[in-house]
Amino acid sequence: MAGDDTSTEIPAAPDDPEAVLTRLVEDGVVWGDAADWLVHLPTESVDLFFTSPPYADARRYSEIHPDRYVEWFLPFAEAMLRATTETGSFVLNIKNRVAASGHLRGQRHPYVYELVLELQRMGWRWLETYIWSKPNAIPGRFGPRTKDSFEYVYHFAKGGQPYFDLDSVRVPYRSSEQEIARRRRDRNGRRNTEAGFGRDRRFTYDKGGADPGNVIEVSQTYNQHWGPAGQHTAVMPEGLAEFFVQAACPSGGLVVDPFAGSGTTMVVARRHGRRAGGVELHREYVEVSAHRIASDQCESEPGELRLAG
Repeated sequence: MAGDDTSTEIPAAPDDPEAVLTRLVEDGVVWGDAADWLVHLPTESVDLFFTSPPYADARRYSEIHPDRYVEWFLPFAEAMLRATTETGSFVLNIKNRVAASGHLRGQRHPYVYELVLELQRMGWRWLETYIWSKPNAIPGRFGPRTKDSFEYVYHFAKGGQPYFDLDSVRVPYRSSEQEIARRRRDRNGRRNTEAGFGRDRRFTYDKGGADPGNVIEVSQTYNQHWGPAGQHTAVMPEGLAEFFVQAACPSGGLVVDPFAGSGTTMVVARRHGRRAGGVELHREYVEVSAHRIASDQCESEPGELRLAG
């Protein structure tokens, strides 16, 4: 992998919020510090923040100890909350760790759960927890436990009525035509919950597909030796970004990734008719992203996105 460019002076964000927005959308990915760029975004301008920040103690290029991860991340979250539209969302992909030192050594560190609770206290509405299931997860030496084959994806919203297009992510029905016809005759098809949510299943079959579950199966992208994205050591698969871009951002809306990496979020969002921009601390990855965005380069083997019905 190329050397780390963060030792070079990183350009500051423009002072004018509209100029910040213009740069993000025009450039696709800018070289900068997200802590600087996020606070300069216009208030209530972003429909979806979708990101996978550096995990605790996971990558050479961004090592953050799990004990201080929450403290490190909260300023980013506060800036995003201010910049999110009233119907907007923040989707966070993150993975917990086995502590390598300290009194929790050898145990799962609770920093992910601590972060989620702090985000909720900050004012983010915790809507859902998704499981990203990775059928081709890498085996490893994890002690008295099985290999890590999933990661968390948390969906937060700013307001009480966030945009969410369920129709865009529906999955094929598994029921037979005869079973669907039988259920349509159900006189008590409405299913309400104490939280005030529910659907009448007699009419769900008019939607063209079944409601997806909150377990999303997407293979990891092991393309370290293929294409420009392979220059990044933690490439997000396009299928994961695609699900949330389609569901949580309206057509023509703005998607921002504060930890842009190799540019997957921007490539996918633009492909699906959204405006998109990201911030990346490491200059080498900005160049990778620019190449991918310019060519709209897909993964060599995108794999199959499967969702639990």
